[in-house]
Amino acid sequence: MNEEAEVLFERRGVAGIITLNRPKALNALTLGMVRAIHPQLIEWADDPKVHCAVVEAAGDRAFCAGGDIRALYDWGKAGDPTALDFWREEYKLNTFIKRYKKPYVAFMDGINMGGGVGVSVHGSHRVATENLTFAMPETGIGLFPDVGGTYFLPRCSGETGMYLGLTGARLKAADAIYAGVADVYVPSARLDTLKDRLAGGTDPRVALREVAEEEGPAPLSSMQKEIGTHFSKGSVGEIIESLRADGGAWATKTADIIETKSPTSTLIAFRQIREGAGLDFEDCMKLEFRLISRFIEGHDFYEGVRAVVIDKDQSPKWKPATLAEMQAGDVNGYFAPLGADELTLP
Repeated sequence: MNEEAEVLFERRGVAGIITLNRPKALNALTLGMVRAIHPQLIEWADDPKVHCAVVEAAGDRAFCAGGDIRALYDWGKAGDPTALDFWREEYKLNTFIKRYKKPYVAFMDGINMGGGVGVSVHGSHRVATENLTFAMPETGIGLFPDVGGTYFLPRCSGETGMYLGLTGARLKAADAIYAGVADVYVPSARLDTLKDRLAGGTDPRVALREVAEEEGPAPLSSMQKEIGTHFSKGSVGEIIESLRADGGAWATKTADIIETKSPTSTLIAFRQIREGAGLDFEDCMKLEFRLISRFIEGHDFYEGVRAVVIDKDQSPKWKPATLAEMQAGDVNGYFAPLGADELTLP
């Protein structure tokens, strides 16, 4: 095993173990990692000696903080088709994980955002530890909540998914379980025991019961009335109006947060989440590929990455700059079919 590789693979007993191995980069997902993980999962799916797949990460800070945004920025700016190759192949991997025919156990131990969510939340068994920080922060860099967000966000409890998608709010373990993006709380100190049980052939459901603990109340559960009241509205503008009319500290802060995001991104996120409620997983991923194909031809993604990742001035200059300058129909083109360039899935 090459310890310097970006992703490591190990057969331990009946478990196939994937280790994301870029701890200094918070295990950000690269095209090379996607291209290594997918064929390995195919091989294990067809290997009768492998009963389950486990995905974990090196280091003690992050499971996976997202995709390799800087590389995507550079490719996109240069007009290099490798950018679209990344998203095409990533979305195909997300779909393969969603449809995996064996148990897929994700150890969400640390920061888990964006691309990391795509290789964890679609698995059959999602484990949250005390170190988990879960978020879909894409609207803050001029993107949209992808990697299957179109599917899982509208299926979160109540209007939680719309709240997460528009604000990029961060969740700890209890809230992640409450929202429906994690299944069970396991203290990080017990992950090695869990891995040993899985490798030894214990059914994942039984193994998880052996190590799981109660995480305590979810703060999100006490916010459901407010979230439902505001985030059930018919547009982003109406959500903000509702929050402003409320006038409370949380509502005012939440409206302020949404207004810092790319207006284009928030309009698209709103529509994709509403549409995703009625789509199957594959159609959600095809929709996301339509969206990303248009985003990389636009302005806000590059400006968002510049402001947050490159220059770190945290002052993106969005175009258009405010929601007041936009109408819902302004984003129709993002949702249009791609014809021969549509994402193809099995």
